[in-house]
Amino acid sequence: MIIPLLFGLIGAAILMSLGNWQHQRLNWKTAVLADIDAAILADPVAVPAMPTQADHEYLPVIADGTTTTDEITILASTKQIGAAYRIISVFETDGRRLLLDRGFVPLVDKDTPRPATELSVTGNLYWPDEVNSSTPAPDITASIWYARDIPAMAAALNTEPVLIVARDATDPAITPFPVDSSAIPNNHLEYVLTWYGLAIVWLGMTGYFLWRMRRTA
Repeated sequence: MIIPLLFGLIGAAILMSLGNWQHQRLNWKTAVLADIDAAILADPVAVPAMPTQADHEYLPVIADGTTTTDEITILASTKQIGAAYRIISVFETDGRRLLLDRGFVPLVDKDTPRPATELSVTGNLYWPDEVNSSTPAPDITASIWYARDIPAMAAALNTEPVLIVARDATDPAITPFPVDSSAIPNNHLEYVLTWYGLAIVWLGMTGYFLWRMRRTA
C-alpha cells in the first residue's frame, strides 16, 4: 500500500501547489485591476503631443473641440441594448484631428445624421485589442466596421492614430460606454477552485483505492 499512498499524496501535493500558484496570480491580477481602475478615474490632463500605448494606456484626458460629420460605425453588442453600433467620430481640437469613441446607438439609428458639435470631452486614451484573424474586413459600401482598428480607422478618417473614449454623453441619442477594467479577464479564482477541487477528489480516490485494497487483502 505504500506505493499507492505515495502516488496519491504526491499527486495531491502537485494539484495543491497549482492551486496555490493560481491564488498568487489572483492576488496579483486583482492588484493590477485596482491600479487600472485608479488610473482610469484620475484627474484628466491635456492630450499628450505624441501619446503611445506603452506610456498612456487609460490616461484620463480632457479636450475642447468640435466633432465633424465624418464617422465610422462599428457593429457591436452591449449588455444594455444588445446589438448596436459604436460611433467613432473625428474630433478636431487644438489643430489636431483625433478619433472620438462616443458610445453606442441602436441599430435603427445607424444612419441618423449627427451634425458637427462643439464639445468639451472628458475621457480616456485607449488602444483596444479587438482585431484578430477572424475579424471581417470593413464593409465600406454599407459603412459597417466590425472592430476598433485604430490604425485603419485613422487612415480612413485622416486622423492621428489616437482614440479618446468619452466618459460622459456627447449627444442625447448616444449612450456613452466609458473605459473600465471589466473587459480584462480575471479567471484565476475559477482556476484556484478547480485545482483545489481536483486535489480533494484525488485524495478521495486514493483513500477509496486503499480501502478497497485492504478489503481484498
